[in-house]
Amino acid sequence: MTNRIEISSIIKRRTLGLTFVLGAASLAFAQQKASVTGKIIDKQNNAVPYASITFSNKANKLYSDAVLSDDKGIYKLDLTPGNYDITIEAIDFKKSTLNKQISGPLNLGNFIVESESSITGTKTSNIQGVVITATTKPVKVEIDKKVYDVKSDLTAIGGNLQDVLQNVPSVSVDPDGTVSMRGSSNVKFLVNGKPSALLGIDDGANALQAIPADQIDRIEVITNPSAKYDASGTAGILNIILKKTTKMGFNGSIVGSVGFQPRTSLNTNLSWKKGNWTWFATGGGGYTENKGKNWTDTNFATPNSDGYSRVYQISNSKNTSKNYNGSAGIVYDINDRTSVNASGTIRSFNSESDQPVEYSNYDASGKLIPGLRSSTGNNKNTGMQGDFGLDHKFNDQGQNISLSLSLQKNDSEGDSNIEQSLGSTFQLADKTNQKTVNKSVVGKIDYELPIGENSSINAGYKLDLNRNDYDFGVFEKKASDPDFLPLARYNSTTKYEEAINAAYIQFKSKIGNFGYQLGLRDEFSNININYNNLTGNPAEQINDKKKSYNGLFPSVFLSYNFSKDNQFLLNYSRRIDRPRSFFLVPFMSYTDNQNIFKGNVDLDPAYIDSFELGYNLSKKKFTLNPTLYFRNENNDVKMTVAYVFDNFEQRFVFNTTPLNLGNDRRFGLDLNYSYDPFAWLKISGEIDIYGYKTTGEYHYSYQDPNNASNIISKNISYDGNGISNRLRLATTFKIDKTFNVQLQGQFRGRQIEGANDQKAMYFMNLGATKTIWKGDGTLAFNMQDVFNTRAREVSINTAEYTQERYMQWQPQQVSLSLTYRFKQGEKVEAPKRKKDINSNSQGGDDQGPPM
Repeated sequence: MTNRIEISSIIKRRTLGLTFVLGAASLAFAQQKASVTGKIIDKQNNAVPYASITFSNKANKLYSDAVLSDDKGIYKLDLTPGNYDITIEAIDFKKSTLNKQISGPLNLGNFIVESESSITGTKTSNIQGVVITATTKPVKVEIDKKVYDVKSDLTAIGGNLQDVLQNVPSVSVDPDGTVSMRGSSNVKFLVNGKPSALLGIDDGANALQAIPADQIDRIEVITNPSAKYDASGTAGILNIILKKTTKMGFNGSIVGSVGFQPRTSLNTNLSWKKGNWTWFATGGGGYTENKGKNWTDTNFATPNSDGYSRVYQISNSKNTSKNYNGSAGIVYDINDRTSVNASGTIRSFNSESDQPVEYSNYDASGKLIPGLRSSTGNNKNTGMQGDFGLDHKFNDQGQNISLSLSLQKNDSEGDSNIEQSLGSTFQLADKTNQKTVNKSVVGKIDYELPIGENSSINAGYKLDLNRNDYDFGVFEKKASDPDFLPLARYNSTTKYEEAINAAYIQFKSKIGNFGYQLGLRDEFSNININYNNLTGNPAEQINDKKKSYNGLFPSVFLSYNFSKDNQFLLNYSRRIDRPRSFFLVPFMSYTDNQNIFKGNVDLDPAYIDSFELGYNLSKKKFTLNPTLYFRNENNDVKMTVAYVFDNFEQRFVFNTTPLNLGNDRRFGLDLNYSYDPFAWLKISGEIDIYGYKTTGEYHYSYQDPNNASNIISKNISYDGNGISNRLRLATTFKIDKTFNVQLQGQFRGRQIEGANDQKAMYFMNLGATKTIWKGDGTLAFNMQDVFNTRAREVSINTAEYTQERYMQWQPQQVSLSLTYRFKQGEKVEAPKRKKDINSNSQGGDDQGPPM
C-alpha cells in the first residue's frame, strides 16, 4: 500500500512537472515570431514587384509591420502570432485587404491584385490631400491659438519658411525678412515647441530661408500665449511644427525645384516604422540668388561735415546663398504607454553679397560730386542640435508626463570689405569681421492630470541656459596708410550668460457650455555680462554687468459654446520683452564710417498686457473668426537714430541705439475667414484693421564741432498715432481632380510713428499644382510678386535732415518644383488623448507644445 502511494506521488509530481515544462514551452513558443511569406501577382499570373504589404495587429499596434515585395513579387517577414488585417497596395493596382490568423510559420501563397485601369478618380483624390483638401480648412481655431495648415498654400510649394509665412494669419513679412504680428516685430519662433538650431541666432531672413516649406506640417499662431508657453515674445509666438511619420514601413518624398533669379533646391523626407521602432531622416539644400535695389535720398538742413547739402545713393545689390540641413532620429516604444526618442540636427547657411553704392553728392551751391562705395561680404552659419525625450502615459484617461533635453550650438561668422572713393580719388577701405557663438541647454518636464471628465491640471518646469560670445573687429586703410590698421574703438569681445528658471501651473475645466483655463507662470532671469574693449584705455572700459529680475505672468482664457460650431473666446495674458543679448553690447559695431550701432547696458525688459475677444463660426462651406484685441506695452524698447558729430570719426554720423522709451498701444480687429461657394472654388483671407499710439521722447547731445566748449542738445519725438490695415486674400480654383490654381494678394496700409512714415505696400503671388504619375507626383509652378511691387518705402523727417528710403530685397521670382512620393503601409493611429474640453469643432485635441 505504501509503495502504491509513493509510486502514485512520483507520477503526480512528474506529471505536474511535465505540465509546467510543456506550459512554459507553449508560452515561449507563443511569444516567438513566425515567418510569413507569400507572393503578389496579377490576373495574368505576372509578378507584381515592389507592392506594399501591411500587417496590422488587431490586438496590439506595436506588433504591426510592413514589407515590400521584391522584383519577383515575393515578400517575407517575421511576425508575432496573432490576428492581422493585411493591406496590399501597388502602383496601377487596386487596394486589397484581407484578415488572417497567424499562429506559426505560414506561406500565404499567391495573392492576386486587380489592375486599376482608371486610377485617377481613386488614388489622385487621396493624394490631393497633400495639395489641398475639400474638408480641411486652412485655419483651425483653438482656445489659445490658431493653426495654419501649410498644405493649403500652393504658392509655398518648393519654397521656404519665409514664403509660407506670407500667408499665415496675423503675420506679416517685410522685404528684408523681418517678421511681425499685428504690427509688432517682437515675435518668438519655436520649432516643435522649443527653440531650435534651425533658426540660428540673430540671422533674420537667412534663418527663414534655411527651412524648406516641404518639411513643415503646420504653423501654430499664438497671439496671446497661455501660461504653459514662454513669456517672451510680446507680439506672440510662431511654433513651426515639422512633418513626422504616421505610417508603417518605408515612406517618404523627394522635392526638387528650379527657378528664375536663380533658385534651386532639393529636399527629402524619409521614415521607416517597424514594430516598436520608428526611424526618420530629413535633409536637403538649396541655392538662391537675389538682386535687390535700394536707394536713399537725404537732404540736410545745413551742410554736413563733408560739406554736402544733399546725398543721393543707389545700389543694385546681388546676394547669393547656399543652405544645407539634415536631421535624423529614432523613436522607440518601450510598451503601449512609454516611448523614448532621440534626434540630431545640423544646419549650414553660407551667403555672399556684392553691393556697389553710387553716390550723387551735392554741395551748398548744387554742384555734383560723384562717389562710390563698394561693399562685399561673406557670412557662414552652422547650427547643431541634439534632442532627447521620454513620454509616459499613466492611463487612458489622459494622465501623462513628458521629459525633454535639448543641446544646441550655433556658430556665425561674417566679414565685409568696403572701399570708398570720391570721383576717381581713393579715400579709404575698411575690413570688418564678427563672430558669434551661441550655446544653449534647454531641459523641461511637463505633467498633465485629468480630473473627472471636464477638468485637468497641467504643470511644468523649464531650465533655459544660454551663452553668447561676441567678437567684433574693424580694420581701416586710408590713402596715406601703407596697410590696414586696427580701429581699436570697434574691436571688442563680450561674453553673455543667461539662465532662466520657469515654472507654470494651469487649470482647465468646463461647466456646461462654459469653458475656462486659468494659468500662472513664474520666470526668474539671471544675466552675467563680461565686457572687454581692446583699446586698453581705462576711460573706455565698461564694468561687467549683472542683471536679474523675476516676473509673474498670469493668463485667463474663457470660452462659451453656443453650439459645436459657434463659440465666443475671451482671454488675457501678461508677457515680457527681454532685451536681445546683442542689444546689451555697449561697444560700437560698424556698418561703415557713417552708420554706427551701439548697444545699451542699462536696457531693461518691457512688459505687456494683452486682451482678446474672439468669435468663431464654422460651417460646412464657410468659417468666420473675428478677434478684437488690445495690447499695452510699458517701457517699450525703441531703436533710436540720432544724427550727431562723432569726435573719433571727425564727422557727423547716424548713431543707432536701443532705448526704453515710452509706451506702445495697439488695438484692432483681426478677421479671418474662408468660404467654399463651389466644389471648384475656395476663398480665404484676413482683414486686420488696427490703431496704434506710441509715446516717447529721445534726448541726446553732442559736442559742437566748431566750438568744443559748446554742447548741442536735441530732442526726437517718437509720439505717433493713427489707423492702418492689412488685407490678405487667397483664391483657389480646382480645374479638375488633378489641377489647382491659387492667387494670393496682400496689402499693407501706410503707418506713421514719430519721424518715420512707412508707405503702403501691396503684392500678388501665383501658384499652380498638377498631380501626375497616378498620384505619386506633384508638379508645382510658383511666381512670387507677380507685378514686382513688393518693396518698402519710408520717409524720415527730423530737424537736421529729411530722408526718403526705398528697398526691394527680393524682387519677382519664378520657380518650378517636382515632388515624388513613395509610401508603404497604412496610417497608424496615434494613442488616444483626452479631448480638449475647451476646443471647438475645428480645434480638435489639445496638441499645443508645453512650455
